[in-house]
Amino acid sequence: MEHRLVSSPDEMHAVGVALGRLLGPGDVLGLVGELGAGKTVLVQGIGRGLGVPDEVPITSPTFTLINEYLGGRMPLFHVDLYRLSREEELEHVGLCDLYRGEGVVAVEWFDRFPSHAPAEYLEVRLEIVSGEERRLRFTPHGTRALELASRLFG
Repeated sequence: MEHRLVSSPDEMHAVGVALGRLLGPGDVLGLVGELGAGKTVLVQGIGRGLGVPDEVPITSPTFTLINEYLGGRMPLFHVDLYRLSREEELEHVGLCDLYRGEGVVAVEWFDRFPSHAPAEYLEVRLEIVSGEERRLRFTPHGTRALELASRLFG
């Protein structure tokens, strides 16, 4: 497990950009952290790192559950599981289909349904330290995720 401290939303965004530049088709990011920890800011950076145009706003999919962003190197699917309470609801969302797709999938509140995690993913745990300071903990699950983490920190 690797970790990094960031002291502002701009730094969080920059980490996302760096990560987005490394991601490839089928990569899954499991984002874990309380409200206000910076999950959406991180995904905004990931989108920019993937080449999603600046004029395309990347927003939280809390009410839509999934936002799809095109125009970059590959699609970015931004998923928010906060409002879901039962595993059966995941079938309607089509999360497993996204995991098998050719885009990048970033899932907020990933830890709500651990039994539905894919075999390979990079967990990113965002912890509020104080004020705007956050600790990001990266835990790779699988060889591709391990490669991503080592390239990000290498």
